Amino acid sequence: MDFLQISVVLVLVLVLAIPMANYLTTVYSLETTKQDRIFGPIERIIYKLSGIQTSEMNWKKYAKALLFSNLIMFIISYLIIRFQGVLPGNPSNIANMDPILAFNTAASFLTNTNLQHYSGESGLSYLSQMTVIIFLMFTTPATGLALCIAFFRGVTGQKNIGNFYVDLVRSLTRVLLPLSILIGLILVSQGVPQTFSSTAAVTTVEGAAQNIARGPVAALESIKHLGTNGGGFFGVNSAHPFENPTGFTNILEILCMFLIPAALPLTFGRMAKNKKQGWILFCAMGSLFIVFLSVAYFSELNGNPALEKIGLSQENGSMEGKEVRFGIAQSALFTAVTTAVTTGTVNTMHDTLTPLGGLVPLAQMMLNCVFGGDGVGTVNILMYTIMAVFIAGLMVGRTPEFLGKKIEAREMKLIAIAILLHPLIILGPSAIALATEMGTSGISNSGFHGISQVVYEFTSSAANNGSGFEGLGDNTPFWNISTGLVMLFGRYFSMIAMIAVAGSLLTKKRVPETIGTLKTDNSTFLVILLATVLIIGALTFFPVLALGPVAEWLTIR
Repeated sequence: MDFLQISVVLVLVLVLAIPMANYLTTVYSLETTKQDRIFGPIERIIYKLSGIQTSEMNWKKYAKALLFSNLIMFIISYLIIRFQGVLPGNPSNIANMDPILAFNTAASFLTNTNLQHYSGESGLSYLSQMTVIIFLMFTTPATGLALCIAFFRGVTGQKNIGNFYVDLVRSLTRVLLPLSILIGLILVSQGVPQTFSSTAAVTTVEGAAQNIARGPVAALESIKHLGTNGGGFFGVNSAHPFENPTGFTNILEILCMFLIPAALPLTFGRMAKNKKQGWILFCAMGSLFIVFLSVAYFSELNGNPALEKIGLSQENGSMEGKEVRFGIAQSALFTAVTTAVTTGTVNTMHDTLTPLGGLVPLAQMMLNCVFGGDGVGTVNILMYTIMAVFIAGLMVGRTPEFLGKKIEAREMKLIAIAILLHPLIILGPSAIALATEMGTSGISNSGFHGISQVVYEFTSSAANNGSGFEGLGDNTPFWNISTGLVMLFGRYFSMIAMIAVAGSLLTKKRVPETIGTLKTDNSTFLVILLATVLIIGALTFFPVLALGPVAEWLTIR
């Protein structure tokens, strides 16, 4: 039964990804399409009111527009949550947020990370939830999609790289808003609240008084998953019955998380006019995902060996930290999906996963290319693709080429910077945290699991995921500042590097294919690509994984 549940969901992902890829290809087309008749008038009003010029940009202007718009959003968001206590839209009288926590929160949602060092229902007013959290949940995935499409255009040799503001607006009007409205209505029909009423004071059946938090939950839930955001309206996220009330909503949320990331590699193949190339990327990411999902499922199903030794039965698997209504299959699948596509929403307490089960979300975020978030994940796998082409070219003594463009020193330097930055901003801060009282004071487990808690926090921040091993006491100045900086570095340094690569490749002339050209759309290259990802990623992070989840697993055998 478990395998049937998982298989049905994965088949639905594949079935939905194909038409979604076709749709995204037309959304970001530089030519006039039928969609322009529907969305064009609305978008022209937005451009006029905003003073947006829709002319084409070079990569420097594109990057400048991206950074400037995000900076303005950061400042406005920080001010709202910092002074929410004196602003309207606060029927529950929630106080102003601490300045350092406000920095972390603004940085978190600006970077599509949605790491929460506060509890949503008690830490933010309705105004903050709507004008900061939900607003950024739309604009940050739209930013990621814009970057991704600009990168696609550069790599595939389109006529220009596009215009950031046009791509941003189209991501909102043609993709995220229509889908979120549809999903939001479905969630409301399943019992997810959508109200502006204040916290409800009720009397329980035992006669006790209880305050029940509520609010515009459905609006947040829909874009939270479609935008691979992850921040929950409630502290326990999608384990809360108001966020995820039924088995149907659990599957719906998984499909929403997976939809755009699964469609983007196929979109790339269509833009490159080589669908096989898109399927190679999809199969590479899909193969990694299936392996990780299998490890998570069987680890949780087999339970904790230490408990077996003392005679405690685990016939239903390791159910610690899991909702009984979801069980092992839907919990393991949700865990694998939310970290593969860097959403960060959870229906299971990741801190309670078995050691190998906990290794899965860690490893997927460390690789950061197992589908990944809206836009960024596909860009990451393309970085590894170009790296694989470069390595293979050196091995056979030919100038590396990808889609008819020569890969030279400039591109490789930028890609190397982006790939090396990821482990640097994970392992460096983790070492500092483990070596100082500021970091170790938040650890709730002094053993190997404590190392995993620290590494998970920085890995989640660097990968713009946002989930956590919540046993870590992370609402302190050290954790708020350090993870805030890691989130910003992890998001924007790689974005700048990738848009520069796109600009460089766009200006290069296409070279004709010869008999010696390395084919990148066949099974041989699929193996080369997987080997490149595993060798670079696994060798970089294996030592710290050996000190954390692997060592923990060995101690309970």
